[in-house]
Amino acid sequence: MYKSDEDRRRQMCFGRNWEPETGYRNCYRSNGFKPPPVPHEFISLAEAAIKDAQLYLDDLPSMYPDTCLVSFYKTNGRLGLHQDCDESSDSLRRGLPVVSISIGTTAIFVYRRTEHKRKLKDVWLDSGDVLIFGGKSRHIYHGVEHVGCNTFSDDLYLESKMRLGRLSLTLRQF
Repeated sequence: MYKSDEDRRRQMCFGRNWEPETGYRNCYRSNGFKPPPVPHEFISLAEAAIKDAQLYLDDLPSMYPDTCLVSFYKTNGRLGLHQDCDESSDSLRRGLPVVSISIGTTAIFVYRRTEHKRKLKDVWLDSGDVLIFGGKSRHIYHGVEHVGCNTFSDDLYLESKMRLGRLSLTLRQF
C-alpha cells in the first residue's frame, strides 16, 4: 500500500498497478506481485453510473473499467491539483471517463479546465456520491482540497467498522 502526504492518504490498486513515480508502467507491485483483478461489483457500479450519466450527456463515451485506484484519506487529507493522464494514449484521446465513488466522510473536490490562472470550482462529495469526468472534461485539473471530520453517520461507521476518513474508488480503462 502506497502512503503519501505525511501519511494522510494511502492507496492500493486493482487491475493494473499505479504508482506516482512510474504511473502504470510497472505492472507489478513493489512486493513483486500483480494486483488482484477489479471486483465485478466495482465494475458494475461504474458501468451503471456511466449509463445513467449518458441519459443527460450525449458525448460521454462508454468504457470498461480495468483499473481501480483505491485511496483512503484520513481526516484533513488532501490531494494536490493534477490531471489523470497516465492511461493509454487511445483512452485519453477518446476521452474515456474516470468514475470516482466516495465512501465515508465528506470531501471537497476542486477542479478547473486549465492549469493556471482560473479560479477553482468545488463540489462537495458525500458518502455514496459518484463523480464522472470524461469526454470534453476528461483532462480537467482536479484534486481533493479537504476531507472533513464527523460528516458520516456514526451508525454506518459502527456497522461497517470503517476507520474515520474517506475511501475513494477511482475506476478507469487503461
